[in-house]
Amino acid sequence: MSYYELATLDTVIFGGGKAAPGIEAWVNAGQGRLCGAWGTDIGTLNRVFVLRAFDDLAQLYAERERALRSDNPFGCADLLVNLSMESYRALDFLPPVQPGSFGPIYEFRTYKTKLNGILPTMEKWREAVPPREAYSKLTVAMYGLDGAPRLTQIWPYESLAARSEARAKSVADGKWPPKGGPDWLSPDMTSQIAMPLPFSPLK
Repeated sequence: MSYYELATLDTVIFGGGKAAPGIEAWVNAGQGRLCGAWGTDIGTLNRVFVLRAFDDLAQLYAERERALRSDNPFGCADLLVNLSMESYRALDFLPPVQPGSFGPIYEFRTYKTKLNGILPTMEKWREAVPPREAYSKLTVAMYGLDGAPRLTQIWPYESLAARSEARAKSVADGKWPPKGGPDWLSPDMTSQIAMPLPFSPLK
């Protein structure tokens, strides 16, 4: 499963926890495999991320259409103020996302790339990710199949302090960022910290 959907659900104030049971039921009734579900703690608040994996694009788009045609998308329409669903493919060399306890702090980073930057960025990451994972595990890095060219990555950490330490040490040791990798990126970058919801396979 190398195709992914990252759904972003913006909820009413304190709506993430209330929405969780409906989201879980919605995902369980559909196709694909739930990889993780998180509520934001730093960055845009009252936001839920839902990451699902699919065998192929037909399956992914069937789920997309299910949401678009539903009167209660993700089982929590009464708590939603915005919903976006983005399609991704994992970088070619990465294994499928596996469940497990790697957090509980997950950082979601999205980099807009130059218009021709996806393949060069992927090749830079191919060389750099294995040594970078000596500092902290990578959940997934994936490029968008719709919208602007972009790279979205998810990194788990035991704590915010562990995140700061891993990032600082990997840079100080010359292991990150990938050599020449930033050359293919635009300055449009975002970072958000989220924590797993109770039903998330990634903790």
